[in-house]
Amino acid sequence: MGDIQSFLPMILIFVVAYFFMIRPQMKRQKDEKKFATELKKGDRIITKSGLHGKIMELGNNDNSCVIETMAGKLKFDRSAISMEMSKKLNVPAVKK
Repeated sequence: MGDIQSFLPMILIFVVAYFFMIRPQMKRQKDEKKFATELKKGDRIITKSGLHGKIMELGNNDNSCVIETMAGKLKFDRSAISMEMSKKLNVPAVKK
């Protein structure tokens, strides 16, 4: 009985770490992967580096996309697109 009680705090630390650190990260990765696969031509996006543009072409073989910006067309990897900032960009403005 004493051996179990000595390991109980260590077990509790692992459980807390799983629910507050590991599980949310896994969920975020799953959501980002789903977002990247659901991208379509014409979507307005923002890259992780802050570049705004509109998707012109999606490459299925090399997992890339061509983005039209004010400076021209650029080719990016789908993983360079920011899910959070792109969702904020596409939310319609609420009138007061």
